[in-house]
Amino acid sequence: MPQSRQQIPSPRHVGVREFRGNLTSFLKQVEEGQRFVLTSHHKVVAEIGPPSANAVMRKPGALRGKIKVADDFDRLPADVLKSMEDGT
Repeated sequence: MPQSRQQIPSPRHVGVREFRGNLTSFLKQVEEGQRFVLTSHHKVVAEIGPPSANAVMRKPGALRGKIKVADDFDRLPADVLKSMEDGT
């Protein structure tokens, strides 16, 4: 017995000006699963839709304590500093 494919509706084409003017309404539709192709002067400039299942939210501070900055990070070698000061 053949399996039926789930039909995914094609994205709706919307002009950037219309999208910007009705942003809240369009974002609610995106939350409901709708996808949009944004156009400007009849050229596709972007696609917008719900995030993929593997999208993760960034966690501020997640790398705290895991990144080390060298003690001399903000010191220039003498020859580089001299060349900058002399203009050579």
